Amino acid sequence: MEDISTKLGKAGLLVAALGLISTVLYLFNYNVRILAWIDMWGTTMGWVLRGLFIFGGGALFYFFGREEEDES
Repeated sequence: MEDISTKLGKAGLLVAALGLISTVLYLFNYNVRILAWIDMWGTTMGWVLRGLFIFGGGALFYFFGREEEDES
């Protein structure tokens, strides 16, 4: 079960990083190719989705990204 939770934490870190990178690149009129669909519904919805990626990925990393310490 620990293996699944650490992979989920790493996936959360990836999602949060993609959200941050997409936010920074959008300010320079670029976008990450895999996230190009974000702005299909308009600019406001694009910003909402970027925020959700950052917040949701950060939450996954916070709750599942830390490895359990063995208390021996």
